Amino acid sequence: MIALDVRSVSFKTRNTTLLDGIDLRFDRGEAVAIVGPNGAGKSTLMKVLSGDLRPSTGRVLLQNLELSSYAPRNLAARRAILSQHINVSFPFTVEEIVLMGAANHRRAAADKLIGPLLEEVELSGLRGRDFPTLSGGEQQRTHFARTLLQLTLGEELYGPGILLLDEPTSSLDLRHQIQLVDAAKKRAMRGTTVIAVLHDINLTVRFSDRIVVMNRGKIASDGDAEASISRQTMSDVFSVTAHVHRTSTAQPFILQQEMNVL
Repeated sequence: MIALDVRSVSFKTRNTTLLDGIDLRFDRGEAVAIVGPNGAGKSTLMKVLSGDLRPSTGRVLLQNLELSSYAPRNLAARRAILSQHINVSFPFTVEEIVLMGAANHRRAAADKLIGPLLEEVELSGLRGRDFPTLSGGEQQRTHFARTLLQLTLGEELYGPGILLLDEPTSSLDLRHQIQLVDAAKKRAMRGTTVIAVLHDINLTVRFSDRIVVMNRGKIASDGDAEASISRQTMSDVFSVTAHVHRTSTAQPFILQQEMNVL
């Protein structure tokens, strides 16, 4: 079942084309990674998928309805997004930040979820801490819990939704990078459509059922890890030489020590 349908989407700003004729289909319960070099259009695509940006041309359909036709409140109940940059300077506590994901839902429904979510992101002991005093990684995990609260409450009303993650691991240590992508993968296994912009190729392979490679506002490749992660892709898209190794289960992985810039 198609959860999100992107049809011939382009996005232009002044004289620059950031997205150029994008066609993508995202199925319910699919974990999709979007990768590509800086400036490839990944974050712009995520903003279009979330409804934060309207495409210059083309259409985005959420559950067969035009994304722009949803009222903000109804859209928020069907998709949740963890953005790349989120600044909070006021001294809200961790719990208060997470509860912002409840929006207009009943407080009682949110209260029963916040404990397990904080435990999932390993922040139970920091529930009452002022958000600005946290490390960058702790702040990111707080926002992830907020996003999961929004997603969970929406899915209780409307069924499996869309989880959008724009570079969610950028400030996390290795342990929490793995925990985050594994948590997102579990959501996909339960029916949520999860779309994540990632930079670490090996983490991308761990997370995804499918990898969309972007370059210069276009789709360079779209397929499983074996098809998308190749020496040719690393050369043509990322401008590096890299030997692609295979695990015992044929999953590709790359060693940074073997990479060279073209």
